[in-house]
Amino acid sequence: MTKAMSPQEQTDVAAPFLPFAQPDIGQAEIDEVVDTLRSGWLTSGPKVQAFEAAFREITGASHAVALSSATAGLHLALLAAGVGPGDEVVTTPFTFAATVNVILHCGATPVLADISEDDYNIDPAEVERRLTPRTKAVLPVHYGGQPCRMDELLALARPRGLRVIEDAAHAIGASYHGRPVGVLSDAAVFSFYVIKSITTGQGGMLTTDDEQLAERVRLLSLHGLSRGAWNRYSAGGSWAYQVLAPGFNYVMTDIQAAIGIHQIKRLDEFQARRTHLAAMYDRLFAGVPEVIRPPVRADDLVHPWHLYPVRLDTDRLAINRDDFIEELRARGIGTSVHFIPVHLHPYFQEALGVGPGDFPVAERVFEGLISLPLYPRMQDADVGRVVAAARDIIHAGRR
Repeated sequence: MTKAMSPQEQTDVAAPFLPFAQPDIGQAEIDEVVDTLRSGWLTSGPKVQAFEAAFREITGASHAVALSSATAGLHLALLAAGVGPGDEVVTTPFTFAATVNVILHCGATPVLADISEDDYNIDPAEVERRLTPRTKAVLPVHYGGQPCRMDELLALARPRGLRVIEDAAHAIGASYHGRPVGVLSDAAVFSFYVIKSITTGQGGMLTTDDEQLAERVRLLSLHGLSRGAWNRYSAGGSWAYQVLAPGFNYVMTDIQAAIGIHQIKRLDEFQARRTHLAAMYDRLFAGVPEVIRPPVRADDLVHPWHLYPVRLDTDRLAINRDDFIEELRARGIGTSVHFIPVHLHPYFQEALGVGPGDFPVAERVFEGLISLPLYPRMQDADVGRVVAAARDIIHAGRR
């Protein structure tokens, strides 16, 4: 005899799976890609240039260089800033592997500095403690989109002649003290990966006001050639070029840029929707002490809400974070965790000589961390469904 399902179980079966993230691609993006495919120009060309121009406009930066990924942008930014073997770069343990990998790819040594619990960003006081005569640069990460304390970081870096390169993968549309992220430091690097605030599928953008740095990044992004494809193969181009440096193949294609041209036009719309959904989460989780909502500093900033990362107060619950995630998945709700701290990964433990206990704030935040679904295509009812499921799991799992 089949057991009858409860009303909650019936709802869970009927509801489609709610993914953690999903891009919002409109007809304009599709038409632009089709136009690109029909144009005969698929690689870096006129649409990449148009996308770069649009990005310069929203950030106010003098230069914007479109690249194959944000990882490529960080790598080239560090190389163009002169980072190499023997140098140290201070960054956060609370980030994706790419942030640390690019430092290693430059032959430099990553030095980790713990985060602040009031924003999950790198703590300037911890950065100062880790500066040495070998420090060449500081690489802050704007976690979830909320800008780091850039005034304090720049105050540490500038008198010492240190470069500041921002990992702004989450921070498209963010601003700090009235200035857009993208013009605050030596360079900033944005991501257009599929789950980001705007997407080109893959892709990244480096912004800077430093003309020399921008020129070096462009040179290194295409094998160190003195001329890019558009300058060699367009009607007004020349076949001749010189190799001026041992570069990489890090350029963005016109197919990617065709999507980005229209995604960037929708940035304000996307950001307004994300802000609305984050406010809904805040309101619906109010009065649920087992859920610690994302911290927002009382500062002059615009938070673009790339992520909505909550923390479970596991002292109040008989269920741990990992099991909580599985319970949400059983109810048809996707989640993620941003991030497993760098010093808890086996490779970095061996390569950097770090391990559990070294960065206690990052570990404490990570212990109960869950990134909940947040993207413009979500409906208000989807937020209600996530919160209702979380409340149900909490109710069953209270100590």
